[in-house]
Amino acid sequence: MKNEWTTLEGVEKDILDCTACPLSETVINKVVRKGSDEPKVLFIGEAPGKKEDETGVPFCGRAGKILDELIEYMGLESSDWAVINTIKCRPPNNRNPNKKELDCCKPFLIRQIQLLDPNLIVLLGNTAEKAYCSGHKMKWGAVEMLEGKNVLKIFHPAALIYTRSRTEDQHRFLDENRYIWENE
Repeated sequence: MKNEWTTLEGVEKDILDCTACPLSETVINKVVRKGSDEPKVLFIGEAPGKKEDETGVPFCGRAGKILDELIEYMGLESSDWAVINTIKCRPPNNRNPNKKELDCCKPFLIRQIQLLDPNLIVLLGNTAEKAYCSGHKMKWGAVEMLEGKNVLKIFHPAALIYTRSRTEDQHRFLDENRYIWENE
């Protein structure tokens, strides 16, 4: 591990080669990232789901359609955003990642963030918060400065599938913080 982590390609190669936890034994495709190499906004999701495991592409299923709607609502161009997950392999039965799995993937997560160097990190739900914030609790929709980065916690797109009424809150969270990505 960590053989060429001066580049995104080096990190991504090591993600594909990783066998640090048992999830690597059951994964079909590791899910590395999609989007720009120089994003203004970096979205961090929880873990790959069934569709993502099948394709190797993050947020390509139903939650991905909701994320696409959020990106459109934010007015972001394809060069403005990227998306990664806290862990790179699908947990069995789409369960939440456990602490060991989050810990195994955390060096990948942190180095991807450093190399992508976004103006804003958008944590999609509680698992992303747990993985990135190391015990620090964030308020929904409020931007905080963490590790020198603007960080915003919003609802995971999958939560909006089941509770569409949260979409209005989600839009308010984004509207209140729009200045961060629009003025860059």
